[in-house]
Amino acid sequence: MNTLTVATYNIHKGFSHFNRRVVLHELRDRLRELNADLVFLQEVQGEHSQHGLRFKDYPDGAQHEFIAEAVWPHAAYGKNCVYETGHHGNAILSRFPILNTLNTDISAHRFESRGLLHCEVDLGERGVLHCLCAHFGLFAKGRRTQTQALIEFVRNQIPPDAPLIIAGDFNDWRNQMSHTIEMELGMQDAFHLHGGQVARSFPARLPLFRLDRIYVRGFNVQHSNVHTGGAWQRLSDHAALSTRLQVHG
Repeated sequence: MNTLTVATYNIHKGFSHFNRRVVLHELRDRLRELNADLVFLQEVQGEHSQHGLRFKDYPDGAQHEFIAEAVWPHAAYGKNCVYETGHHGNAILSRFPILNTLNTDISAHRFESRGLLHCEVDLGERGVLHCLCAHFGLFAKGRRTQTQALIEFVRNQIPPDAPLIIAGDFNDWRNQMSHTIEMELGMQDAFHLHGGQVARSFPARLPLFRLDRIYVRGFNVQHSNVHTGGAWQRLSDHAALSTRLQVHG
Protein backbone atom coordinates (compact mmCIF):
# COMPACT_ATOMS: atom_id res chain seq x y z
CA MET A 1 0.00 0.00 0.00
CA ASN A 2 1.80 3.09 -1.29
CA THR A 3 -1.11 5.48 -1.76
CA LEU A 4 -4.07 6.66 0.29
CA THR A 5 -7.18 8.45 -0.89
CA VAL A 6 -8.60 10.80 1.71
CA ALA A 7 -11.86 12.78 1.72
CA THR A 8 -13.38 15.35 4.04
CA TYR A 9 -17.00 16.51 4.06
CA ASN A 10 -19.27 18.59 6.26
CA ILE A 11 -22.51 16.65 5.69
CA HIS A 12 -24.89 19.24 7.18
CA LYS A 13 -26.48 16.62 9.46
CA GLY A 14 -27.65 14.67 6.42
CA PHE A 15 -30.06 17.33 5.14
CA SER A 16 -30.13 19.46 2.00
CA HIS A 17 -29.96 23.26 1.95
CA PHE A 18 -32.45 24.82 4.37
CA ASN A 19 -33.13 21.30 5.78
CA ARG A 20 -35.75 20.62 3.12
CA ARG A 21 -35.08 16.91 2.62
CA VAL A 22 -33.02 13.98 3.85
CA VAL A 23 -30.07 13.39 1.52
CA LEU A 24 -28.20 10.66 3.40
CA HIS A 25 -28.82 7.94 0.84
CA GLU A 26 -27.58 10.03 -2.07
CA LEU A 27 -24.75 11.44 0.04
CA ARG A 28 -23.61 7.92 0.88
CA ASP A 29 -23.63 6.97 -2.82
CA ARG A 30 -21.53 10.00 -3.79
CA LEU A 31 -18.98 9.36 -1.04
CA ARG A 32 -18.64 5.73 -2.08
CA GLU A 33 -17.88 6.82 -5.64
CA LEU A 34 -14.77 8.59 -4.33
CA ASN A 35 -13.33 5.22 -3.27
CA ALA A 36 -11.58 6.88 -0.32
CA ASP A 37 -9.59 4.90 2.20
CA LEU A 38 -10.26 7.46 4.93
CA VAL A 39 -13.25 9.80 5.22
CA PHE A 40 -13.37 12.70 7.67
CA LEU A 41 -16.94 13.86 8.39
CA GLN A 42 -18.29 16.88 10.24
CA GLU A 43 -21.83 17.66 11.45
CA VAL A 44 -22.64 13.97 11.77
CA GLN A 45 -25.87 13.19 13.59
CA GLY A 46 -25.04 10.50 16.12
CA GLU A 47 -28.60 10.36 17.42
CA HIS A 48 -31.87 12.21 16.89
CA SER A 49 -35.12 10.97 18.38
CA GLN A 50 -37.44 12.93 16.06
CA HIS A 51 -36.02 12.59 12.55
CA GLY A 52 -37.21 9.01 12.13
CA LEU A 53 -40.74 10.09 13.02
CA ARG A 54 -40.79 13.04 10.63
CA PHE A 55 -39.01 11.56 7.60
CA LYS A 56 -39.94 8.13 6.28
CA ASP A 57 -36.59 7.66 4.50
CA TYR A 58 -34.47 8.52 7.54
CA PRO A 59 -32.15 5.57 8.35
CA ASP A 60 -31.99 3.83 11.69
CA GLY A 61 -28.97 4.39 13.89
CA ALA A 62 -26.09 6.84 13.70
CA GLN A 63 -25.38 8.55 10.39
CA HIS A 64 -21.70 7.60 10.28
CA GLU A 65 -22.62 3.92 10.70
CA PHE A 66 -25.17 4.17 7.89
CA ILE A 67 -22.62 5.78 5.55
CA ALA A 68 -19.84 3.36 6.49
CA GLU A 69 -21.88 0.16 6.15
CA ALA A 70 -20.23 -2.54 3.99
CA VAL A 71 -17.53 -0.16 2.67
CA TRP A 72 -15.58 1.22 5.63
CA PRO A 73 -15.41 -1.53 8.26
CA HIS A 74 -13.90 0.74 10.90
CA ALA A 75 -15.42 3.98 12.18
CA ALA A 76 -15.07 6.36 15.10
CA TYR A 77 -17.44 9.09 16.30
CA GLY A 78 -16.81 12.07 18.56
CA LYS A 79 -19.91 13.51 20.24
CA ASN A 80 -19.63 17.29 20.47
CA CYS A 81 -23.01 18.99 20.65
CA VAL A 82 -25.68 17.45 22.90
CA TYR A 83 -29.33 18.55 23.06
CA GLU A 84 -32.68 17.16 24.18
CA THR A 85 -33.40 15.24 20.96
CA GLY A 86 -29.89 13.88 20.34
CA HIS A 87 -26.33 14.88 19.51
CA HIS A 88 -23.93 15.46 16.61
CA GLY A 89 -20.18 15.65 16.10
CA ASN A 90 -17.28 14.45 13.93
CA ALA A 91 -16.53 11.00 12.52
CA ILE A 92 -13.72 9.17 10.77
CA LEU A 93 -14.39 6.17 8.49
CA SER A 94 -11.51 3.86 7.61
CA ARG A 95 -10.74 0.81 5.50
CA PHE A 96 -7.95 0.06 7.96
CA PRO A 97 -8.23 -0.91 11.64
CA ILE A 98 -8.59 1.95 14.10
CA LEU A 99 -6.42 1.16 17.11
CA ASN A 100 -7.34 4.01 19.46
CA THR A 101 -9.69 6.98 19.49
CA LEU A 102 -9.92 10.10 21.61
CA ASN A 103 -12.39 12.97 21.35
CA THR A 104 -11.28 16.27 22.91
CA ASP A 105 -13.51 19.24 23.66
CA ILE A 106 -12.04 22.39 22.08
CA SER A 107 -15.11 24.62 22.48
CA ALA A 108 -14.10 28.27 22.74
CA HIS A 109 -17.36 29.33 24.43
CA ARG A 110 -20.67 27.84 25.53
CA PHE A 111 -22.57 28.85 22.38
CA GLU A 112 -20.61 26.52 20.05
CA SER A 113 -19.69 22.96 21.01
CA ARG A 114 -16.63 21.89 19.03
CA GLY A 115 -14.39 18.84 19.20
CA LEU A 116 -11.22 17.25 17.90
CA LEU A 117 -11.44 13.54 17.06
CA HIS A 118 -8.12 11.68 17.08
CA CYS A 119 -7.71 8.18 15.63
CA GLU A 120 -4.65 5.97 15.36
CA VAL A 121 -5.01 3.94 12.17
CA ASP A 122 -3.06 0.72 11.55
CA LEU A 123 -1.56 0.75 8.04
CA GLY A 124 0.13 -2.62 8.53
CA GLU A 125 3.75 -2.63 7.38
CA ARG A 126 3.52 1.15 6.90
CA GLY A 127 2.98 1.63 10.62
CA VAL A 128 0.51 3.85 12.43
CA LEU A 129 -1.14 6.87 10.83
CA HIS A 130 -2.53 9.58 13.10
CA CYS A 131 -5.77 11.25 11.96
CA LEU A 132 -7.49 14.30 13.40
CA CYS A 133 -10.98 15.38 12.35
CA ALA A 134 -11.93 18.92 13.36
CA HIS A 135 -14.76 21.42 13.09
CA PHE A 136 -13.78 24.90 14.21
CA GLY A 137 -16.05 27.75 15.26
CA LEU A 138 -17.58 30.64 13.34
CA PHE A 139 -15.77 33.44 15.15
CA ALA A 140 -12.13 34.44 14.58
CA LYS A 141 -11.21 34.71 18.26
CA GLY A 142 -12.55 31.24 18.95
CA ARG A 143 -10.73 29.78 15.95
CA ARG A 144 -7.44 31.19 17.19
CA THR A 145 -8.04 29.47 20.54
CA GLN A 146 -8.94 26.22 18.78
CA THR A 147 -5.89 26.41 16.51
CA GLN A 148 -3.67 26.68 19.57
CA ALA A 149 -5.51 23.76 21.19
CA LEU A 150 -4.91 21.70 18.03
CA ILE A 151 -1.20 22.54 18.03
CA GLU A 152 -0.82 21.63 21.69
CA PHE A 153 -2.70 18.36 21.18
CA VAL A 154 -0.43 17.31 18.32
CA ARG A 155 2.70 18.23 20.24
CA ASN A 156 1.59 16.36 23.35
CA GLN A 157 -0.10 13.30 21.85
CA ILE A 158 1.55 12.54 18.49
CA PRO A 159 5.23 11.69 17.83
CA PRO A 160 6.89 14.43 15.75
CA ASP A 161 8.01 11.98 13.07
CA ALA A 162 4.66 10.17 12.75
CA PRO A 163 2.61 10.56 9.54
CA LEU A 164 -0.37 12.78 10.25
CA ILE A 165 -3.54 13.97 8.49
CA ILE A 166 -5.68 16.78 9.89
CA ALA A 167 -8.91 17.40 7.99
CA GLY A 168 -12.23 19.07 8.47
CA ASP A 169 -14.21 22.29 8.39
CA PHE A 170 -12.08 25.07 9.86
CA ASN A 171 -14.30 28.03 8.83
CA ASP A 172 -10.99 29.69 7.93
CA TRP A 173 -12.26 31.74 5.00
CA ARG A 174 -9.39 34.25 5.29
CA ASN A 175 -6.81 31.42 5.30
CA GLN A 176 -5.18 32.65 8.49
CA MET A 177 -4.51 29.17 9.85
CA SER A 178 -2.35 27.48 7.20
CA HIS A 179 0.85 29.44 7.88
CA THR A 180 0.56 28.72 11.61
CA ILE A 181 0.00 25.00 11.04
CA GLU A 182 2.98 24.84 8.69
CA MET A 183 5.32 26.70 11.03
CA GLU A 184 4.25 24.99 14.26
CA LEU A 185 3.59 21.43 13.08
CA GLY A 186 5.45 21.07 9.77
CA MET A 187 2.18 20.34 7.92
CA GLN A 188 0.94 21.66 4.60
CA ASP A 189 -2.40 21.95 2.88
CA ALA A 190 -2.76 19.17 0.30
CA PHE A 191 -4.48 21.43 -2.25
CA HIS A 192 -1.80 24.07 -1.94
CA LEU A 193 0.88 21.44 -2.49
CA HIS A 194 -0.89 20.06 -5.56
CA GLY A 195 -2.41 23.13 -7.19
CA GLY A 196 -0.80 26.11 -5.54
CA GLN A 197 -3.82 27.35 -3.61
CA VAL A 198 -6.20 26.32 -0.85
CA ALA A 199 -9.50 24.80 -2.04
CA ARG A 200 -12.71 26.82 -2.30
CA SER A 201 -15.45 24.70 -0.74
CA PHE A 202 -18.38 26.94 0.28
CA PRO A 203 -21.13 27.33 -0.73
CA ALA A 204 -21.40 24.04 -2.61
CA ARG A 205 -23.39 25.46 -5.55
CA LEU A 206 -20.70 28.04 -6.32
CA PRO A 207 -17.69 27.66 -4.01
CA LEU A 208 -16.15 31.03 -3.16
CA PHE A 209 -14.83 30.61 0.37
CA ARG A 210 -11.98 28.44 1.62
CA LEU A 211 -13.49 26.79 4.70
CA ASP A 212 -12.37 23.14 4.49
CA ARG A 213 -8.85 21.73 4.61
CA ILE A 214 -6.78 18.57 4.38
CA TYR A 215 -3.37 19.10 6.06
CA VAL A 216 -0.73 16.41 5.66
CA ARG A 217 2.65 15.41 7.06
CA GLY A 218 4.69 12.48 5.77
CA PHE A 219 3.03 12.31 2.34
CA ASN A 220 3.45 13.49 -1.23
CA VAL A 221 0.27 14.75 -2.91
CA GLN A 222 -0.56 13.11 -6.24
CA HIS A 223 -4.00 14.60 -6.87
CA SER A 224 -6.66 16.80 -5.26
CA ASN A 225 -10.24 17.58 -6.17
CA VAL A 226 -13.19 19.72 -5.05
CA HIS A 227 -16.43 17.85 -5.74
CA THR A 228 -19.03 20.24 -7.11
CA GLY A 229 -21.76 20.28 -9.71
CA GLY A 230 -24.25 17.59 -10.63
CA ALA A 231 -25.60 15.60 -7.70
CA TRP A 232 -23.07 17.08 -5.27
CA GLN A 233 -24.66 20.52 -5.27
CA ARG A 234 -27.98 19.09 -4.06
CA LEU A 235 -26.46 17.68 -0.91
CA SER A 236 -24.59 19.61 1.80
CA ASP A 237 -23.94 23.35 1.82
CA HIS A 238 -20.22 22.48 1.69
CA ALA A 239 -18.35 20.79 -1.15
CA ALA A 240 -16.50 17.58 -0.44
CA LEU A 241 -12.70 17.54 -0.85
CA SER A 242 -10.54 14.57 -1.74
CA THR A 243 -6.84 13.98 -2.28
CA ARG A 244 -4.63 11.05 -3.24
CA LEU A 245 -1.50 10.79 -1.15
CA GLN A 246 1.71 8.84 -1.63
CA VAL A 247 3.32 7.56 1.53
CA HIS A 248 6.92 8.69 2.06
CA GLY A 249 9.56 6.00 2.06
